[in-house]
Amino acid sequence: MVICLLFIFGCDNPFAPNIDYNHSGSTTGISDLKYINGIFTNLAYAYTFKDTLIYGKMLNPDFTFTYRDYDLGYDVSWGRQEEMRITQNMFQNSDQLTLVWNNTISVTDDSTQITRGFNLSVIFNPSDVVRIDGRVVLTLQKDSTWSILKWNDESNF
Repeated sequence: MVICLLFIFGCDNPFAPNIDYNHSGSTTGISDLKYINGIFTNLAYAYTFKDTLIYGKMLNPDFTFTYRDYDLGYDVSWGRQEEMRITQNMFQNSDQLTLVWNNTISVTDDSTQITRGFNLSVIFNPSDVVRIDGRVVLTLQKDSTWSILKWNDESNF
């Protein structure tokens, strides 16, 4: 009996770890944004779990999103605030999102511009599924961590 009590009260519960009181509260996301791959890992996570907090932490304050409107015949762009609003609406109005990153197509010598393929599935309901296969050109900026300065969607959706 005493051994059981010592075991119960003398051990840390691995399923309830201690709180880190020294944590500064400045999390960068699920993956470390000190490395470029953290951007892609966190983007996939943010889409899968519809997490605008993680998504927003990756966007530079001067962020610009651009895509080609093929019906109108010109590029359309918007800033960070509009991007967050649109992304939040997409996250709220879909049942499931799956973002898969494919091969890296090109990287500049300083790693500030990366072109990469992706597959995005947006499931609004079982009978309404949108699949997009495309590529993106991300312009990144590094201060203490990497952030996305420009997102140019080169999908032909």
